[in-house]
Parts: sequence; structure tokens; C-alpha cells
Amino acid sequence: MSSTGLRFTVSKTNNDSPERSNAADLSSSVPGQNSYGAVSNASKPADVEVELVSPVDSEASKGYADHHDDVGHDRKPFVMADDGTVEGGNLTGAEKHLYLYHEEMSERPKIATLINTLANYNAVIPGVKDGDKVMPVKSAKLGTLMGVYLPCIQNIFGVILFLRMTWLVGAAGLVEGFFVVFLCCSVTLLTAISMSAIATNGVVPGGGSYFMISRALGPEFGGAVGLLFYLGTTFASSMYIIGAVEILLTYMAPQLSLFGDVTNDPVGMFNNFRVYGTVVLLVLAAIVFIGVKFVSKFAAISLFCVILSILSIYVGALVKVNGVVGSVEPCVLGDRLLKSDYSGECAKYHEDGNKTSQWQQYCVLNETTEEYTDCDPYFAENDFSHIQGIKGLSSGIIKDNWNNSYLEPGEVSPGVNGNVDTMVVATMTTSFMVLVGIFFPSVTGIMAGSNRSGDLADASKSIPVGTIAAILTTSFVYLTSVILFGGAVDRRLLLDKYGASLDGGLIVAQLCWPHPMVIVVGSFLSTLGAGLQSLTGAPRLLQAIAQDGIIPFLAPFGVSTARGEPARALLLTVCISELGILIASLDYIAPILTMFFLMCYGFVNLACALQTLLHTPNWRPRFRFYHWSLSFLGLSLCIAVMFMSSWYYAIVAMALAVIIYKYIEYRGAEKEWGDGIRGLALSAARYSLLRLEEGPPHTKNWRPQILILCKLNDELHPKHRGMITFASQLKAGKGLTLIASVLEGEHHKMIGEAQAAKQSLMKIAKEEKVKGFVDVVIAGHVTDAIKYIVQSAGLGGLRHNTVILGWPYGWRQSTDARNFSVFIDTIRAVSTNQDALLVLKGIDKYPCGSDKVNGNIDIWWIVHDGGLLMLLPFLLKQHKVWKNCKMRIFTVARILNEPSRCRRLANPASRAVCSRFRDLLVKTSGLLFFVLYVLKTSCCRCVALCFLTDFNRNGRQQHSDEEGSKDVSVSLAYRRRGGSRGNGGWRYFCIHVRTNTDDGTAQRDAKGNETYQNRKPASCAKYCRPPP
Repeated sequence: MSSTGLRFTVSKTNNDSPERSNAADLSSSVPGQNSYGAVSNASKPADVEVELVSPVDSEASKGYADHHDDVGHDRKPFVMADDGTVEGGNLTGAEKHLYLYHEEMSERPKIATLINTLANYNAVIPGVKDGDKVMPVKSAKLGTLMGVYLPCIQNIFGVILFLRMTWLVGAAGLVEGFFVVFLCCSVTLLTAISMSAIATNGVVPGGGSYFMISRALGPEFGGAVGLLFYLGTTFASSMYIIGAVEILLTYMAPQLSLFGDVTNDPVGMFNNFRVYGTVVLLVLAAIVFIGVKFVSKFAAISLFCVILSILSIYVGALVKVNGVVGSVEPCVLGDRLLKSDYSGECAKYHEDGNKTSQWQQYCVLNETTEEYTDCDPYFAENDFSHIQGIKGLSSGIIKDNWNNSYLEPGEVSPGVNGNVDTMVVATMTTSFMVLVGIFFPSVTGIMAGSNRSGDLADASKSIPVGTIAAILTTSFVYLTSVILFGGAVDRRLLLDKYGASLDGGLIVAQLCWPHPMVIVVGSFLSTLGAGLQSLTGAPRLLQAIAQDGIIPFLAPFGVSTARGEPARALLLTVCISELGILIASLDYIAPILTMFFLMCYGFVNLACALQTLLHTPNWRPRFRFYHWSLSFLGLSLCIAVMFMSSWYYAIVAMALAVIIYKYIEYRGAEKEWGDGIRGLALSAARYSLLRLEEGPPHTKNWRPQILILCKLNDELHPKHRGMITFASQLKAGKGLTLIASVLEGEHHKMIGEAQAAKQSLMKIAKEEKVKGFVDVVIAGHVTDAIKYIVQSAGLGGLRHNTVILGWPYGWRQSTDARNFSVFIDTIRAVSTNQDALLVLKGIDKYPCGSDKVNGNIDIWWIVHDGGLLMLLPFLLKQHKVWKNCKMRIFTVARILNEPSRCRRLANPASRAVCSRFRDLLVKTSGLLFFVLYVLKTSCCRCVALCFLTDFNRNGRQQHSDEEGSKDVSVSLAYRRRGGSRGNGGWRYFCIHVRTNTDDGTAQRDAKGNETYQNRKPASCAKYCRPPP
């Protein structure tokens, strides 16, 4: 049954009848069939098969159209008419079932449009340049061998194998050297398994490792991995170039040195490496810019050289199983290896009995007696001799190379310093951790095959098989080379890093067959080829990241030239690579390179493991050997190797990765790549919400979680923006803030306005830096909607406890009862919900976020509110707008005459303070009242006792006694006595009592001044113990 898109067919197969019904007419009403077109047979069970096929351009849809043409119905799917009837006449059987999907809104798409959209849905991952554009598919001809295996082999084998492997085996020994190689290879193997899971998770996009990872893991992880991969590839070019220069100047043409002897002068050697490295970098960059085709052709030559060099080592180890006699016999003094430039004759005396030049190196010549005196004790006790450097596998030297020999700079053996001028000594501190950091770059390059994902015939199959096969092959070569070098070469010669005892000869080249120059030339060409590959791949990777737009400041590097070359990205890559070349030492560049690749591999393993544990719907890898535990093991090894190599480099690399991730999260462009890591945030949010449900918060942890009921104007903007500003300053980015508004009307008609209002509120909340959520509710009645919002806003334990409400301005002048009835009903709803209520009046004059307010924050504490009024100014003072303000608290209190008020206090300290402070009673016009506040001293805090006054109908404070009634006003004035906390000073409050007349004005004396009575504590020491 040929069709395109989606088709809906239901057929029934009976056990005793092999016949199946054809594609069913969705509107069939033929007798003997059910409404889905399947033959009815209720007596026997049936297997129902469902196939989704598009109704567009299919036989079923044509039958559907013909049927409706015959019966005279409209061909379009039915919708409800305005009068409640169904357009298209009476409903057929199929239409009755489709009635569930009828559209109530005329502006919504019809059913046919919806089904057509589903039918034409494309599940292919977007192309590499733009999520809305699909790249043209090129003819894929490469298989696993040529497309993945050999490129990985070429990139993994590198300069470390030829220049540092023998030295690593000599320093670490056979056992620890084997473990160093095994540890590094295990990291890359586990990472390759995670990469295989990504490669088999759906369709592999063309564009290489970065696109494959970023499209599977999301922009944050993808961008961080991509940028770290770029930096690692760039510094890899520095390492390869320095390695090529070292081979050239040390083993091929030492006479080209510009700054002295390369082998014996470390400063001159590094300066040579810097100069020649810069020249080689510029030449390679010019080749990359001018002729990329040459790079591709040279890659084949480089690969051939690598394979030929490795084969020559294995053949040489077998051919020279009994060692090399005559050609590789360095000179030693006792058991200390000597440099060939200073060894002269390997003896103390000539055959004629005269002393050799060796005496000049280790003794002092007395010109008077012409005798050598003050000789080196080791020289005097030992003789010179030649040793067989390459002893062969049959010699049993493997026993001597079993353990490690870690040295400090200047040592010839552990704990023994040697003559730097004549002996081969250590040039750097060696340890297991240092060797791991130096060797790890030799196992990188596992993403070379996935970089060609667009050219592979079957990327989902080729990438896992080719990458893992290449890692197993290179791991076998590395591990067996440890055994070959440890079982065939003398330990003293293995420790000769630069071949100083062999007159600048490469140690591994002495073992190969047929000639040492095979290794020297082959390693030089392969190293140059690897450098070219790095300088070719790194700019294109940077260009791809820039074109994705996830890191805004990299946008200028996404531009290409007319020939399609990333010139700007190449220029930046050359600059970064030059930084590595200026380091000039292969041993110091390698740890930096290690950190970048380990962070890249760690991100890949972490992302894969998290997606598996979170059961992300779009994470469905088909690689059968993948398990989340392997990814976590790979992540653990990555972190362990990072800190083993260099803990300070590790901290810097991890900080850089976190900065990149957070920067992309904060400033990066939103990409519809299907970020599977979002499930982690969902799981964390669910866990936190469940924890909040375990019980009410403690009083110490209480803070206002705010719900703002915001009224909108005719333009769907907040009528009082200051309410959101107030919440922003009150919360200072902490806790929960909900902004809600209500639109009155019908939901299906006001949905557009609601979305516009929500966007407006979200924009203002972002401008005011409010961390919270926004929602707009459509309802027929505003009061009901507010009640529902107050009851249901929030989720689980993440709910509001404080409601901010605006003051109903103009309610006295308005004849519409709704102006104040909604306000009153809202207060009732908030009170019923047992939430705190903040009513803001004069909010339009509230200071904005850019203002700086100086002065006092006055708190009129006249109602027992549980301390909320005391908490609000404290929270406001945390914001920069109110930081410079001071708090003033005004309260009016009355104490009763009966002493039982003091005895009624629960705290014994409070009862004692109440009794002692009765001398602060102020008597004005026969009234007994006072105000007690917190008395602060340097040694204690006295508990405040506050007693509320009564209020008359006019709202004024009224106190009655036998002399009549008087109105009074009470305030507190803050005083500070001389001295400081350190020398016994104290702070106290004066009580100011102003007597008012009957009309509410202040009584005045003969001079017209207001009359006050002040009382203050006579002595702080009377009530509190003075400081020591």
C-alpha cells in the first residue's frame, strides 16, 4: 500500500481466516463493517493492526473524497456552526468518532491541516549551520576502515610514542609504565563507548564530533565540549610542532641551532624551539590557508609514515632479539651514563699509560707538579667502560627495569646527584602523576573518525566500530611497546631523554629495522602531518561554534572567505598555538593539552550518564555495550587523571569549563536541539519540592514568598510598575516571587491578549531583576479568579505566604461598587488563606532600582503582626537602594496599673526587667503610661515590653482616669552616651511624651513651644551588668 506521511488503517486478522481487509474508508458505513472499516466478528478474537498513513495523496483519502462527493457532503472536515449545528449535514459513523476532534474556534487550523502537518513532520536532526536549513546530502562512500579506523589511527599515534615512550618506561619502570599506559587508554576507551552511544542515538548529523555532541546534549554541554575540544586541538598543534622541531634540531640537523648546543644547553635549546617553532607554525598556517587539498594528500603520506615506523620497531625487536653489538655502546663511569660530547676516550689511561682527558673533567690540575688533585671521589673509585645499550629481549634485562626510577633535576639515580657537564642527569622532576600528564596526549584523537560523520555511508555503525577498534589497536601497540622497551633496552639508556649519550641519537630509532633513519624521518613527517591536521580542523571547529551563535563574542570568527576558508578562525588559532610554542617544552605543553581533552571527555561521559539515569525520552542509544556505569567510571577516571597530572591545572581547567557552561546558559542563543540535560533540573526541582512538603518551615527560615496581584491597563501593561519594583527590592533575588494578573472575558477569545500581557509582565520582571514566575488568568469574574489564584498559586511546598496588593485609588469618588468590592474580597480571600497581606499605597512615588535613598525608614508598630513590620525594613536594607537608610520604630503602648501584667510574662528575665523598669513610668495629667523598647548596651539586651493602647472611634489614642480623658503622643529618641563599646559606653532610648489638647494639637508653653516630658534610664549599670 503506497502512501506518504501518515495513514490510519485498522484491520482485523482472525485465527481461522487468513484474509485481511484492505485500507479502510474512515467514513465507511457499509453493512457488516464497524465504524473503523474492520470486518465485524464479535465471536472470535482478533489481532488489530494499526498503521498510520497520510490522508493526503493516499487511496484511503481518495476513497474518502469520492464517498463524500457521492453523498453530496462537503469534503472538508466538519466543524460546529454558529447555530450549534454541524456543518456538512448528518454525521456518518466515522464522523461521529471524529467529532471528538472538532474545532470550536474559527481561527484555529482545521483537522485536515493538523493531520497534514503531522504527515509532513520531519524527524531528521537539523543541519549543522542552521536549525531551519537542512544541509545538502553528499554521496557517502566511506566505510568503517577508510572513514573512521585509519583517521583515528593517524591522530592517536603521535610524537609522544617516538620521543618520550622510552624515557617514560625508564622512569616509571615496566610495571608502573604499563599501568600509566593502561590508565590513559582506559579513559579514552570508556569515552569512546559514550561517543558510540551518542552516535547510535538517532540520526547522526553531518558536521563532525561537535555537531553530534551538541545536538545530542544541548547547547550548554555542546558548546562547552566544543570549545574545550577546540582549545585542546589548538594546543595539540603546538605540541606537534615543538616535537617536529625537536626531532629536526636534536636528531636530524643539530648544526641548524641558532643558540648554542641544543643537547647540553637547556636555555639555548628552548630558544631554538621557539624560533623554529614559530617559523614552522607560519609555514603550516600558510599551507592550510592556501591549499587544503595538499593537507588531505599529505595526510595519507603521514599515515603511511606512522604505520611504517611502528612496524619497523616490532621487526627490529624481533630481529635484534639478542641485542645490538658495536653501534649502540655508550660510555659509563661505574653505573653512571656519560654524555658523548665529554666522554672522549672511555678510559682513565691510554694504552701507553698516559692519562686521558677524563681527568680534566673530574680533577684539578696542579700546574706546579702537573699532577691531578682533588678528584671526584666517584671518579677515583670507579672505572670507565662501554655498555651494550640495546641488549635484546633474550637478555633478561626486563628484571632490572621492573621497578621505577623517579628522579629529581640533576640526579643520575634516586637520591644521587651527578656531574651536570659530563653525565646524563634528570632535567625535570618525575613521578607517576607527572608521567600520566605527559603521556595522555598520545591517546587523544579518538574523535577523528566522528569528524567525518557526513562522509560515512553508515555513521551509526562505522563510528562505534571504527573508533573502538582504533583505540584497541593503539592500546595494544602502546602496551606492547612498554614491554619491548623494558625488555630490550638498558635502564640507563632509557633515561637518556635527548640521546646525549649516543651523540644525539633517538633511542627508539636504535631498536628499529632496517635503519634508525626510518624512525627519525617517519616520526618527523608524521608529526608535521599531525600538526597540519590540527591547524586544519581547529579553525573549522571554531567557525562551526561561532556560526551556531551559542557564544556571542565568537560571532566574528564565523565568517568565511570567498573560497570558504575560515580565515579569521585560522588567525586566532595561530595566535593561541603560538602561546603553546612559546612554552617551548614538550613536557610542559602536554599537561595543558591533557587538561583540555580530559575536560572534553569528562563532559561527554557526564552528559551520557545523566541522560541515562534521568530516562530522557530522546536518549535511546542502540549501542548494546553501553551502560551508564561505564560513563560514570570514565568521568571518575577523567577527574582522577586531571588531578593526578596537575592539581592546579585541573582547577583552572574546571573553572574554565564552568565559566563556558554558565556563559552559554546566561548569554547564549536559544537553540531547539533537544537538550536532554534539562531532565536533571526537573529531577532536582521535584526532589526539592518533595522535601519542602515534609513539614512547615522553621521560624528562623521564614521569609516572605510573595504573590503580586498586578492590575493591567488598557495596553496590557502593569498599571503600577512600582509593585514589581518593591518586590524586587524586598526579595533581592532570593526566595519565590509570583506575578499574577487577571483578564476578564472568555478564555477562547482572550488567549491572545493573555499571552501579550504575560510577555509584558515577563519583560518588566526581567528589567526589575525579579527572579520568579509570571502568569495571566482569564476568567469571567475577577473576584473568583483572584480567589483561585490565592488558593492555587505555586506548586507543592513552593507556595506564597505573602500577597502584595495595590490600593484602590478613587474608590470614594467612584459610584461603581466594584472599585472597592474587589479589594475587600481580595483581603477576605488572603485572610482566609492565612497569608500575610501588604497593601501598597503611593507606590508610583516609590524609588526605582537605580536610586540611592538616604534618610530614615519609619515603622509605626501599632498592631501585633508577629514581627513582619520589623522584618520588612531589614529586608529592604539588604538592597542597594535602601542600604544607607536607618530604621526608626514608633509605637504607642499602655501598661496597666495592676502588677499582675509583669507576673503574667512567661520569660523570667522579662518579668525581672518589667519590675525594674517601673521607675520609667511617666505621669502626665494623671495618666500612667510608658513605652519600653529594646535597651541596647555593650553587655546585654533588655527585653522589650510593649502594651497596646485602646482606640476611640475617631482613631485617636485615648486613656481615661478619674481626671478625665487626654490624648497623648509618644515617640522614641535614640541617644548615645560618650565612649564606645570597647571602653564601657552604652546606648539608650529617651521617651518623649507630648500632651495634646482636646482638638488634637500639642499643648504649648508661654513661648509657644510644644511641651514635652523626657524620661531616660538613670544608669545602664543599674539594670545590666557593665562590661568587664
